[in-house]
Amino acid sequence: MPLLTLYRLAASAALPLARPLLALRAAQGKEDPLRLGERLGYASLPRPEGRLVWLHGASVGESLSLLPLIERFVARGVETLVTSGTTTSAKALAPRLPAGARHQYAPLDAPRFCERFLDHWRPDLALFAESELWPNLIRAAHRRGTPLALVNARISIESAQRWSRLPGVAGKLFGMIDLCLAQDEGNAERFRALGAPRARIAGNLKFDVAAPPVDELKLAAFQSALGARPVFAAASIHPREEPLILDAHQEAARALPQLVSLVAPRHPARGARILELAKERGLSAELRSTRDAPSSGAGIYVVDSIGELGLVFRAATVVFMGRSLAESGGHNPIEPAKLGCAVLHGPHVEDFAEIYGELDAAKGAARVLDAPGLAKAVAYLLSEPARLRKMGRNAAGAISKLGGASREIMTAIEPYLTQLSVERG
Repeated sequence: MPLLTLYRLAASAALPLARPLLALRAAQGKEDPLRLGERLGYASLPRPEGRLVWLHGASVGESLSLLPLIERFVARGVETLVTSGTTTSAKALAPRLPAGARHQYAPLDAPRFCERFLDHWRPDLALFAESELWPNLIRAAHRRGTPLALVNARISIESAQRWSRLPGVAGKLFGMIDLCLAQDEGNAERFRALGAPRARIAGNLKFDVAAPPVDELKLAAFQSALGARPVFAAASIHPREEPLILDAHQEAARALPQLVSLVAPRHPARGARILELAKERGLSAELRSTRDAPSSGAGIYVVDSIGELGLVFRAATVVFMGRSLAESGGHNPIEPAKLGCAVLHGPHVEDFAEIYGELDAAKGAARVLDAPGLAKAVAYLLSEPARLRKMGRNAAGAISKLGGASREIMTAIEPYLTQLSVERG
Protein backbone atom coordinates (compact mmCIF):
# COMPACT_ATOMS: atom_id res chain seq x y z
CA MET A 1 0.00 0.00 0.00
CA PRO A 2 1.46 3.45 -0.90
CA LEU A 3 2.91 5.34 2.07
CA LEU A 4 0.70 8.40 1.50
CA THR A 5 -2.35 6.15 1.69
CA LEU A 6 -1.04 4.59 4.91
CA TYR A 7 -0.46 8.07 6.33
CA ARG A 8 -4.00 9.09 5.43
CA LEU A 9 -5.46 5.96 7.03
CA ALA A 10 -3.35 6.41 10.17
CA ALA A 11 -4.47 10.05 10.49
CA SER A 12 -8.10 8.97 10.14
CA ALA A 13 -7.68 6.21 12.72
CA ALA A 14 -6.26 8.74 15.20
CA LEU A 15 -9.33 11.02 15.03
CA PRO A 16 -10.68 9.94 18.48
CA LEU A 17 -7.42 11.17 20.01
CA ALA A 18 -7.65 14.66 18.52
CA ARG A 19 -9.86 16.29 21.12
CA PRO A 20 -8.02 14.87 24.17
CA LEU A 21 -4.70 15.85 22.62
CA LEU A 22 -5.87 19.39 21.95
CA ALA A 23 -7.27 19.67 25.48
CA LEU A 24 -3.94 18.56 26.91
CA ARG A 25 -2.04 21.02 24.74
CA ALA A 26 -4.44 23.80 25.76
CA ALA A 27 -3.75 22.99 29.43
CA GLN A 28 -0.04 23.33 28.66
CA GLY A 29 -0.60 26.70 26.98
CA LYS A 30 0.18 25.33 23.52
CA GLU A 31 -3.34 25.79 22.10
CA ASP A 32 -5.95 28.53 22.41
CA PRO A 33 -8.74 26.93 24.50
CA LEU A 34 -11.33 29.26 22.96
CA ARG A 35 -10.42 28.28 19.40
CA LEU A 36 -9.84 24.53 19.55
CA GLY A 37 -12.62 24.01 17.00
CA GLU A 38 -10.46 25.65 14.33
CA ARG A 39 -7.90 22.87 14.75
CA LEU A 40 -10.69 20.42 13.94
CA GLY A 41 -11.62 22.34 10.79
CA TYR A 42 -14.54 24.31 12.22
CA ALA A 43 -14.38 27.96 11.15
CA SER A 44 -14.98 30.67 13.74
CA LEU A 45 -15.41 33.36 11.07
CA PRO A 46 -17.70 33.56 8.03
CA ARG A 47 -16.24 33.19 4.57
CA PRO A 48 -16.25 36.53 2.73
CA GLU A 49 -17.98 36.89 -0.59
CA GLY A 50 -15.94 36.63 -3.76
CA ARG A 51 -12.58 35.05 -4.52
CA LEU A 52 -10.31 34.18 -1.60
CA VAL A 53 -6.52 33.77 -1.32
CA TRP A 54 -5.31 31.54 1.51
CA LEU A 55 -1.80 32.00 2.97
CA HIS A 56 -0.33 29.58 5.49
CA GLY A 57 2.76 29.77 7.69
CA ALA A 58 3.44 27.18 10.36
CA SER A 59 4.89 29.25 13.19
CA VAL A 60 6.01 32.79 14.02
CA GLY A 61 8.80 33.25 11.48
CA GLU A 62 6.92 31.73 8.55
CA SER A 63 3.71 33.61 9.38
CA LEU A 64 5.38 37.00 9.73
CA SER A 65 7.28 36.47 6.47
CA LEU A 66 3.93 36.44 4.68
CA LEU A 67 3.01 39.97 5.82
CA PRO A 68 4.37 41.75 2.71
CA LEU A 69 2.21 39.52 0.50
CA ILE A 70 -0.82 39.90 2.76
CA GLU A 71 -0.50 43.68 2.56
CA ARG A 72 -0.27 43.55 -1.23
CA PHE A 73 -3.36 41.35 -1.52
CA VAL A 74 -5.38 43.58 0.79
CA ALA A 75 -4.27 46.68 -1.12
CA ARG A 76 -5.62 45.05 -4.30
CA GLY A 77 -8.95 44.34 -2.65
CA VAL A 78 -8.37 40.56 -2.61
CA GLU A 79 -10.06 38.70 0.26
CA THR A 80 -7.34 37.12 2.37
CA LEU A 81 -7.25 34.25 4.86
CA VAL A 82 -4.12 33.61 6.94
CA THR A 83 -3.59 30.38 8.87
CA SER A 84 -0.89 29.26 11.27
CA GLY A 85 -0.40 26.42 13.70
CA THR A 86 0.85 27.95 16.97
CA THR A 87 -0.50 30.31 19.60
CA THR A 88 2.70 32.36 19.46
CA SER A 89 2.22 32.94 15.74
CA ALA A 90 -1.38 34.04 16.27
CA LYS A 91 -0.30 36.51 18.97
CA ALA A 92 2.52 37.85 16.82
CA LEU A 93 0.26 38.27 13.80
CA ALA A 94 -2.69 39.87 15.60
CA PRO A 95 -1.30 43.42 15.89
CA ARG A 96 0.30 43.33 12.44
CA LEU A 97 -2.44 41.99 10.15
CA PRO A 98 -3.90 44.76 7.99
CA ALA A 99 -7.62 45.41 8.06
CA GLY A 100 -9.23 43.08 5.56
CA ALA A 101 -7.15 40.02 6.45
CA ARG A 102 -8.46 37.34 8.81
CA HIS A 103 -6.65 34.68 10.85
CA GLN A 104 -7.62 31.11 11.64
CA TYR A 105 -5.68 28.20 13.08
CA ALA A 106 -4.82 25.55 10.50
CA PRO A 107 -6.64 22.24 10.91
CA LEU A 108 -4.79 19.17 12.12
CA ASP A 109 -3.66 17.08 9.17
CA ALA A 110 -6.48 14.53 9.23
CA PRO A 111 -8.67 14.09 6.11
CA ARG A 112 -11.95 14.89 7.87
CA PHE A 113 -10.60 18.11 9.42
CA CYS A 114 -8.99 19.22 6.16
CA GLU A 115 -12.17 18.61 4.17
CA ARG A 116 -14.25 20.49 6.74
CA PHE A 117 -11.86 23.44 6.60
CA LEU A 118 -11.89 23.53 2.79
CA ASP A 119 -15.67 23.06 2.58
CA HIS A 120 -16.12 26.28 4.51
CA TRP A 121 -13.35 28.48 3.12
CA ARG A 122 -13.22 27.25 -0.52
CA PRO A 123 -9.93 29.10 -1.29
CA ASP A 124 -9.24 29.99 -4.92
CA LEU A 125 -5.45 30.13 -4.46
CA ALA A 126 -3.22 28.76 -1.69
CA LEU A 127 0.25 30.03 -0.77
CA PHE A 128 2.26 28.00 1.76
CA ALA A 129 5.42 29.47 3.31
CA GLU A 130 8.81 27.76 3.21
CA SER A 131 8.43 23.94 3.31
CA GLU A 132 5.10 23.53 5.07
CA LEU A 133 4.01 20.20 3.61
CA TRP A 134 1.03 18.51 5.27
CA PRO A 135 0.11 15.62 2.94
CA ASN A 136 -3.60 15.40 3.68
CA LEU A 137 -4.14 19.15 3.47
CA ILE A 138 -2.18 19.40 0.22
CA ARG A 139 -3.96 16.39 -1.29
CA ALA A 140 -7.40 17.73 -0.33
CA ALA A 141 -6.66 21.16 -1.87
CA HIS A 142 -5.16 19.56 -4.99
CA ARG A 143 -8.19 17.33 -5.53
CA ARG A 144 -10.43 20.41 -5.46
CA GLY A 145 -8.34 22.08 -8.15
CA THR A 146 -7.01 24.80 -5.85
CA PRO A 147 -3.69 26.10 -7.26
CA LEU A 148 -0.95 25.71 -4.66
CA ALA A 149 2.31 27.67 -4.54
CA LEU A 150 5.19 27.37 -2.13
CA VAL A 151 6.54 30.86 -1.42
CA ASN A 152 9.72 31.82 0.38
CA ALA A 153 10.42 28.14 -0.18
CA ARG A 154 13.36 26.52 1.51
CA ILE A 155 14.27 22.97 2.46
CA SER A 156 17.42 21.96 4.29
CA ILE A 157 19.91 19.56 2.77
CA GLU A 158 19.10 17.05 5.52
CA SER A 159 15.34 17.24 4.91
CA ALA A 160 15.84 16.92 1.16
CA GLN A 161 17.97 13.83 1.70
CA ARG A 162 15.29 12.26 3.88
CA TRP A 163 12.64 12.92 1.23
CA SER A 164 14.90 11.54 -1.48
CA ARG A 165 14.92 8.16 0.24
CA LEU A 166 11.19 7.98 -0.57
CA PRO A 167 11.19 9.02 -4.24
CA GLY A 168 7.69 7.76 -4.93
CA VAL A 169 6.18 9.65 -1.99
CA ALA A 170 8.22 12.80 -2.67
CA GLY A 171 7.42 12.81 -6.38
CA LYS A 172 3.70 12.48 -5.76
CA LEU A 173 3.51 15.06 -2.96
CA PHE A 174 5.82 17.67 -4.45
CA GLY A 175 4.18 17.12 -7.82
CA MET A 176 0.95 18.55 -6.39
CA ILE A 177 2.65 21.93 -6.02
CA ASP A 178 1.85 24.15 -8.99
CA LEU A 179 4.59 26.73 -8.41
CA CYS A 180 7.65 26.73 -6.15
CA LEU A 181 9.23 30.14 -5.51
CA ALA A 182 12.46 29.48 -3.64
CA GLN A 183 14.67 31.77 -1.59
CA ASP A 184 17.80 30.90 -3.58
CA GLU A 185 19.13 28.57 -6.26
CA GLY A 186 20.25 25.88 -3.83
CA ASN A 187 16.74 25.54 -2.44
CA ALA A 188 15.20 25.69 -5.91
CA GLU A 189 17.45 22.85 -7.09
CA ARG A 190 16.55 20.68 -4.10
CA PHE A 191 12.84 21.19 -4.77
CA ARG A 192 13.30 20.35 -8.46
CA ALA A 193 15.12 17.15 -7.54
CA LEU A 194 12.21 16.14 -5.32
CA GLY A 195 9.68 16.61 -8.13
CA ALA A 196 8.35 20.13 -7.62
CA PRO A 197 7.50 21.59 -11.05
CA ARG A 198 8.29 25.19 -11.97
CA ALA A 199 10.75 25.75 -9.11
CA ARG A 200 12.68 29.01 -9.43
CA ILE A 201 14.21 31.80 -7.38
CA ALA A 202 12.10 34.69 -6.08
CA GLY A 203 14.17 35.77 -3.07
CA ASN A 204 13.60 35.85 0.66
CA LEU A 205 10.35 37.48 1.82
CA LYS A 206 11.76 38.18 5.25
CA PHE A 207 13.84 41.02 3.81
CA ASP A 208 10.58 42.76 2.88
CA VAL A 209 8.92 42.43 6.29
CA ALA A 210 8.67 45.73 8.14
CA ALA A 211 10.63 46.10 11.36
CA PRO A 212 8.74 44.63 14.35
CA PRO A 213 6.29 47.12 15.86
CA VAL A 214 6.59 48.70 19.28
CA ASP A 215 4.36 50.62 21.63
CA GLU A 216 6.04 54.03 21.60
CA LEU A 217 4.94 54.90 25.14
CA LYS A 218 6.29 51.61 26.50
CA LEU A 219 9.54 52.12 24.60
CA ALA A 220 9.97 55.65 25.95
CA ALA A 221 9.38 54.45 29.52
CA PHE A 222 11.75 51.54 29.01
CA GLN A 223 14.53 53.72 27.62
CA SER A 224 14.01 56.24 30.40
CA ALA A 225 14.51 53.47 32.98
CA LEU A 226 17.71 52.38 31.24
CA GLY A 227 19.09 55.90 31.14
CA ALA A 228 22.66 56.06 29.89
CA ARG A 229 23.52 52.47 30.82
CA PRO A 230 25.17 50.33 28.09
CA VAL A 231 22.66 47.76 26.79
CA PHE A 232 23.26 44.37 25.21
CA ALA A 233 20.55 41.97 24.01
CA ALA A 234 20.65 38.21 23.53
CA ALA A 235 17.63 37.20 21.45
CA SER A 236 15.97 33.84 20.75
CA ILE A 237 18.28 32.06 23.19
CA HIS A 238 18.00 28.29 23.53
CA PRO A 239 18.53 26.37 26.80
CA ARG A 240 22.15 25.29 26.31
CA GLU A 241 23.08 28.90 25.50
CA GLU A 242 21.57 30.39 28.65
CA PRO A 243 24.61 29.80 30.92
CA LEU A 244 26.93 31.03 28.17
CA ILE A 245 25.04 34.32 27.89
CA LEU A 246 25.24 34.81 31.66
CA ASP A 247 28.96 34.01 31.60
CA ALA A 248 29.46 36.55 28.81
CA HIS A 249 27.53 39.18 30.77
CA GLN A 250 29.66 38.64 33.86
CA GLU A 251 32.87 38.94 31.87
CA ALA A 252 31.75 42.03 29.91
CA ALA A 253 30.49 43.68 33.09
CA ARG A 254 34.05 43.75 34.43
CA ALA A 255 34.80 46.37 31.77
CA LEU A 256 31.29 47.87 31.83
CA PRO A 257 30.01 47.79 35.44
CA GLN A 258 26.67 49.41 34.49
CA LEU A 259 25.95 46.88 31.72
CA VAL A 260 22.39 45.60 31.47
CA SER A 261 21.75 42.50 29.36
CA LEU A 262 18.29 41.91 27.92
CA VAL A 263 17.88 38.14 27.61
CA ALA A 264 14.96 37.03 25.42
CA PRO A 265 14.61 33.22 25.43
CA ARG A 266 13.16 31.54 22.37
CA HIS A 267 10.55 30.01 24.68
CA PRO A 268 9.31 32.58 27.24
CA ALA A 269 8.50 29.83 29.76
CA ARG A 270 12.28 29.49 30.25
CA GLY A 271 12.33 32.89 31.95
CA ALA A 272 12.06 31.54 35.50
CA ARG A 273 14.92 29.10 34.92
CA ILE A 274 17.18 31.86 33.54
CA LEU A 275 16.36 33.93 36.62
CA GLU A 276 17.50 31.01 38.82
CA LEU A 277 20.72 30.57 36.83
CA ALA A 278 21.50 34.27 37.16
CA LYS A 279 20.92 34.33 40.91
CA GLU A 280 23.09 31.23 41.34
CA ARG A 281 25.89 33.34 39.88
CA GLY A 282 25.17 36.19 42.27
CA LEU A 283 23.71 38.38 39.52
CA SER A 284 20.86 40.79 40.08
CA ALA A 285 18.13 39.63 37.67
CA GLU A 286 14.51 40.55 36.96
CA LEU A 287 11.66 39.27 34.78
CA ARG A 288 9.64 41.42 32.42
CA SER A 289 6.52 39.54 33.53
CA THR A 290 6.96 41.03 37.01
CA ARG A 291 8.64 44.37 36.25
CA ASP A 292 8.00 46.73 33.29
CA ALA A 293 11.64 47.87 33.05
CA PRO A 294 14.98 47.02 34.64
CA SER A 295 15.68 48.60 38.01
CA SER A 296 18.86 50.60 38.43
CA GLY A 297 20.63 47.67 40.07
CA ALA A 298 19.57 44.90 37.68
CA GLY A 299 22.25 43.43 35.42
CA ILE A 300 20.07 40.78 33.79
CA TYR A 301 16.56 41.56 32.54
CA VAL A 302 14.76 38.51 31.18
CA VAL A 303 12.17 39.31 28.51
CA ASP A 304 9.80 36.40 29.19
CA SER A 305 7.05 37.75 26.95
CA ILE A 306 5.82 37.26 23.39
CA GLY A 307 5.94 39.80 20.60
CA GLU A 308 8.29 42.32 22.23
CA LEU A 309 11.47 41.90 20.23
CA GLY A 310 10.59 45.23 18.60
CA LEU A 311 11.19 46.85 21.98
CA VAL A 312 14.32 44.79 22.69
CA PHE A 313 15.96 45.62 19.35
CA ARG A 314 15.25 49.32 19.76
CA ALA A 315 16.55 49.44 23.32
CA ALA A 316 19.80 47.62 22.54
CA THR A 317 22.50 48.54 20.05
CA VAL A 318 24.34 45.19 20.15
CA VAL A 319 22.32 42.00 19.61
CA PHE A 320 23.44 38.38 19.79
CA MET A 321 21.18 35.98 17.89
CA GLY A 322 20.68 32.60 19.52
CA ARG A 323 20.74 28.98 18.39
CA SER A 324 24.17 29.69 16.97
CA LEU A 325 26.63 29.13 19.83
CA ALA A 326 25.80 25.97 21.79
CA GLU A 327 22.93 25.09 19.47
CA SER A 328 22.97 24.90 15.67
CA GLY A 329 21.03 26.41 12.80
CA GLY A 330 20.86 30.03 13.87
CA HIS A 331 17.92 32.42 13.98
CA ASN A 332 16.97 35.07 11.48
CA PRO A 333 18.98 38.30 12.05
CA ILE A 334 17.00 40.48 9.65
CA GLU A 335 14.90 42.32 12.27
CA PRO A 336 17.76 43.61 14.46
CA ALA A 337 19.83 44.42 11.37
CA LYS A 338 16.93 46.34 9.84
CA LEU A 339 16.74 48.43 13.02
CA GLY A 340 20.45 49.27 12.80
CA CYS A 341 21.76 46.96 15.51
CA ALA A 342 25.24 45.48 15.37
CA VAL A 343 24.65 41.72 15.12
CA LEU A 344 26.76 39.05 16.80
CA HIS A 345 26.33 35.32 16.21
CA GLY A 346 27.99 32.00 16.89
CA PRO A 347 29.52 29.71 14.26
CA HIS A 348 26.41 27.58 13.72
CA VAL A 349 24.12 29.57 11.39
CA GLU A 350 23.47 26.95 8.72
CA ASP A 351 19.77 27.71 8.35
CA PHE A 352 20.49 31.35 7.48
CA ALA A 353 23.97 31.03 6.02
CA GLU A 354 23.29 33.34 3.06
CA ILE A 355 21.94 36.16 5.23
CA TYR A 356 24.74 35.96 7.77
CA GLY A 357 27.23 35.77 4.93
CA GLU A 358 25.93 39.05 3.52
CA LEU A 359 25.93 40.73 6.92
CA ASP A 360 29.41 39.50 7.78
CA ALA A 361 30.77 40.60 4.40
CA ALA A 362 29.24 44.07 4.88
CA LYS A 363 30.76 44.23 8.39
CA GLY A 364 27.31 44.61 9.89
CA ALA A 365 27.68 41.34 11.83
CA ALA A 366 30.52 39.42 13.43
CA ARG A 367 31.04 35.82 14.49
CA VAL A 368 32.07 34.81 18.02
CA LEU A 369 33.19 31.33 18.98
CA ASP A 370 32.42 31.12 22.69
CA ALA A 371 31.28 33.03 25.77
CA PRO A 372 34.63 34.83 26.30
CA GLY A 373 34.61 35.87 22.64
CA LEU A 374 31.07 37.19 22.99
CA ALA A 375 32.00 39.12 26.14
CA LYS A 376 35.00 40.66 24.42
CA ALA A 377 32.93 41.73 21.38
CA VAL A 378 30.17 43.23 23.53
CA ALA A 379 32.61 45.16 25.72
CA TYR A 380 34.53 46.46 22.70
CA LEU A 381 31.51 47.62 20.72
CA LEU A 382 29.79 49.28 23.67
CA SER A 383 33.05 51.09 24.48
CA GLU A 384 33.49 52.34 20.89
CA PRO A 385 30.30 54.27 19.94
CA ALA A 386 31.55 55.32 16.50
CA ARG A 387 32.48 51.76 15.57
CA LEU A 388 29.16 50.53 16.91
CA ARG A 389 27.14 53.05 14.88
CA LYS A 390 29.04 52.19 11.71
CA MET A 391 28.43 48.47 12.21
CA GLY A 392 24.72 49.14 12.71
CA ARG A 393 24.56 51.24 9.54
CA ASN A 394 26.35 48.48 7.63
CA ALA A 395 23.82 45.93 8.85
CA ALA A 396 20.82 48.04 7.85
CA GLY A 397 22.35 48.82 4.46
CA ALA A 398 23.07 45.17 3.68
CA ILE A 399 19.48 44.17 4.46
CA SER A 400 17.96 47.01 2.42
CA LYS A 401 19.79 45.80 -0.70
CA LEU A 402 18.33 42.29 -0.44
CA GLY A 403 14.61 43.15 -0.60
CA GLY A 404 12.17 42.71 -3.47
CA ALA A 405 10.95 39.13 -3.01
CA SER A 406 7.32 40.16 -2.47
CA ARG A 407 7.33 41.97 -5.82
CA GLU A 408 8.84 38.92 -7.56
CA ILE A 409 6.29 36.59 -6.00
CA MET A 410 3.35 38.80 -6.94
CA THR A 411 4.63 38.90 -10.52
CA ALA A 412 4.94 35.10 -10.59
CA ILE A 413 1.40 34.53 -9.34
CA GLU A 414 -0.17 37.28 -11.45
CA PRO A 415 -1.57 34.75 -13.97
CA TYR A 416 -3.53 33.11 -11.14
CA LEU A 417 -4.82 36.46 -9.88
CA THR A 418 -5.80 37.45 -13.40
CA GLN A 419 -7.74 34.23 -13.77
CA LEU A 420 -9.52 34.93 -10.48
CA SER A 421 -10.47 38.39 -11.74
CA VAL A 422 -11.81 36.95 -15.01
CA GLU A 423 -13.84 34.34 -13.16
CA ARG A 424 -15.16 36.94 -10.72
CA GLY A 425 -16.18 39.12 -13.66
